[in-house]
Amino acid sequence: MNLKVVLVFLALSLITVFALAYVLLTSQRSSSQPPHCPSVSYSAQPWTHPGQSQLFADLSREELTAVMSFLTQKLGPGLVDAAQAQPSDNCVFSVELELPPKAAALAHLDRGSPPPAREALAIVFFGGQPQPNVTELLVGPLPHPSYLRDVTVERHGGPLPYHRRPVLGTESAQMWKHLKEVELPKAPVFLASVFNYNGSTLAALHATPRGLRSGDRATWIALYHNISGVGIFLHPVGLELLLDHRALDPARWAVQQVFYLGHYYADLGQLEWEFKAGRLEVVRVPLPLPDGASSLRSRVSPGPLPPLQFSPQGSRYSVQGNLVASSLWTFTFGHGVFSGMRIFDVRFKGERVAYEVSVQECVSIYGADSPKTMMTRYLDSSYGLGHHSRGLVRGVDCPYQSTMVDIHVLVGKGAVQLLPGAVCVFEEAQGLPLRRHHGHLQSHFYGGLAGSALVVRSVSSVGNYDYIWDFVLHPNGALEGRVHATGYINTAFLSGGEESLLFGNRVGERVLGAVHTHAFHFKLDLDVAGLKNWVVAEDVVFKPVAAPWSPEHQLQRPQLTRYQLVVTRRKEEESQSSSIYYQNDIWTPTAAFADFINNETLLGESLQFFLFLQDLVAWVTASFLHIPHAEDVPNTVTLGNRVGFLLRPYNFFDEDPSIFSPGSVYFEKGQDAGLCSVNHVACIPHLAACVPDLPPFSYQDL
Repeated sequence: MNLKVVLVFLALSLITVFALAYVLLTSQRSSSQPPHCPSVSYSAQPWTHPGQSQLFADLSREELTAVMSFLTQKLGPGLVDAAQAQPSDNCVFSVELELPPKAAALAHLDRGSPPPAREALAIVFFGGQPQPNVTELLVGPLPHPSYLRDVTVERHGGPLPYHRRPVLGTESAQMWKHLKEVELPKAPVFLASVFNYNGSTLAALHATPRGLRSGDRATWIALYHNISGVGIFLHPVGLELLLDHRALDPARWAVQQVFYLGHYYADLGQLEWEFKAGRLEVVRVPLPLPDGASSLRSRVSPGPLPPLQFSPQGSRYSVQGNLVASSLWTFTFGHGVFSGMRIFDVRFKGERVAYEVSVQECVSIYGADSPKTMMTRYLDSSYGLGHHSRGLVRGVDCPYQSTMVDIHVLVGKGAVQLLPGAVCVFEEAQGLPLRRHHGHLQSHFYGGLAGSALVVRSVSSVGNYDYIWDFVLHPNGALEGRVHATGYINTAFLSGGEESLLFGNRVGERVLGAVHTHAFHFKLDLDVAGLKNWVVAEDVVFKPVAAPWSPEHQLQRPQLTRYQLVVTRRKEEESQSSSIYYQNDIWTPTAAFADFINNETLLGESLQFFLFLQDLVAWVTASFLHIPHAEDVPNTVTLGNRVGFLLRPYNFFDEDPSIFSPGSVYFEKGQDAGLCSVNHVACIPHLAACVPDLPPFSYQDL
């Protein structure tokens, strides 16, 4: 046979062998690939039919649009889009859901009565009229509004003065425009020499409240270095200005005082004159580096990914619209534009335990020796805890397989704004047994239940701080509210004197981490075993008692004491403990939370030994003191900065209800704990061999 033919034949044979081997290996590899886990829904499912839960659902894009169209028609052509409105204009500031009266809501939920009319609350700024004011209008019924009603006087006891209005984005921008174009040019040599200012390297942060008496609208504004991509909050330059901006015409605004390194000046012109004359002590502050200490850019190369939590048998909860349901819990959630997270009609195994659990307010009070910082008392609902809920990041803000829910808001502009993925729902694996016991005395057994909980979360990024809000529902019937603080600390310029360190710690070359408090206020409208409840507190005191078997000796025996807590009767007119109007007028608020506590009898009246109970509301404040330290740079971590409340069943059930959880584990001596039929945890290696059905990562909120 010709040698050339033989070589060709051998080559073809080798190619065939390699091809067959490749096909065989590929088929084996594909057959060995683990199957995909059951598919998981990563976004809330739409409503399949009208449901009771829509009582508390936030207004949809269509409803918000309908309300704006109706208001534009009714309020006339003088209405200006809030995104462009000047203080002297009329504009719609916000539109959000008006919560239904509780009696009407319960009649619908529990007795099948028609649902109460769905309504919206609109806040309108009337700056373009002889007596400027803020007006609250009720608009309904939705989705096709046909009426509006002014509810300002009945809710606030009188008209709302115009100076109490929250600051629009346009007013804030106009304030900076005035400083940049009118005030800063008065000190060009000082600013360029001391701060390397080139027209864009400074940014402003405001103190609130805006003044020292009712009617003021004058704001202390501190200047910070402004470098893209880093936290400006860590870079104060020491210059602060008091801007009076009460006049409706920005041309009449003026700086009243200037503060620099412990001294006050009439204006920047005086500061410039003294600097040129060589009589001004200065501290030159260089521009920060883009990748310096205030940057959140990683300092190391990417490494192994963190652990992934996933459900090999699919989610054990569902989200439809704003209704969340599991085998134990059902509830609906809402997202107030100003107050933020709230949940309603919370039921455990079908029985209501709470009508409403909601965030009310978030307060920070600062101390330092600069006017901006010592003046600061932030009431963050005024800025909008819900409005400033930004899109959550899978795998960081929430477990990767969380269900993400979009929110629509209308505030500060006439158009509806989408907050994509601003709420997430997930089941949290806590890495800790909820209960367990290893019996080894009389009989030998093990029983336990892995700790897990259903969580609904949002994060409010209000200026420098980020607040992570969670409502957590546990399998033993406990309900928890918690908040973690993270983000950037608020700082002041450290002038160098020892006295400055009375107000915090040095966290940078010339940076004081200012001492401050955090206080978070919650509303708990519990309906445990019905609408009528009472509240008692139990504590333990130790009392001496003679030992019955040896009277000459005494024991210190613990004994329960019962005393009444200060809570309030539920009233529709006392639906919220705070107000967005308090921030700019804390001196004469139209209504104060202290007025809710008026020595009313909480336990009703006793008549012939019958006790008439009340529908009660508990108002809970959780707080902590933050003395910033070097490790708060660049960011404050959540660890150690968490507070909240925990509601646990107390003689409500006959036994721990988590004993009915399908996740419980029990096996005895002599049983093979490695069998799925004995111990379902033994099934995990087989079940977890599936590949998680993970959504592709995307983010839309930058």
